[in-house]
Amino acid sequence: MVTNVEARPIALVGLMGAGKSTVARALGERLGAAVADLDAMAEAERGCSVAELFEREGEPAFRRLEGRILDQALAAGAGVVSCGGGIVLDPAHRSALAARCRVVWLEVSPATAALRLASTAGSRPLLTAGAGGADVTPLQRLEALLAVRRPLYEQVAQVCVSVEGRTEDEVADEVLRVLARRAG
Repeated sequence: MVTNVEARPIALVGLMGAGKSTVARALGERLGAAVADLDAMAEAERGCSVAELFEREGEPAFRRLEGRILDQALAAGAGVVSCGGGIVLDPAHRSALAARCRVVWLEVSPATAALRLASTAGSRPLLTAGAGGADVTPLQRLEALLAVRRPLYEQVAQVCVSVEGRTEDEVADEVLRVLARRAG
């Protein structure tokens, strides 16, 4: 028998570069569940990239859009949700995630994230030069972001899964294992 808690969707949170979108797809395949990638949904709705949204409307407007899209995805029955790295900055988003999802923090070191993002750093608005000053490297920016977000990820997540040294399939398998242990 599936309990109410087990039926709740899995929401993946964590720093950019943790592999949330990729792991969400792997989880969706394993569970036969619909996957909602909030960044991709925001891009589709507005017809431009997240970077362009940040530039055009600013981060506060993007965060409001992100919250609305989270509500839409959950209402539509998404079984797995890939959240943007900064979704935890808004207390209302943290509350919605905690109340409606099984939240998993995909933990990645800033160094690993920087390596993974090296080819796309220019399209990441929070890693560009303007985000922290021209002399701040993506690694330094990721370290600063994690310093602010770590306590928020810890607050909202029921479980934490390290992605270090693992493929997306291994991470997806570990997410399912830790959630099963927690439910059992």
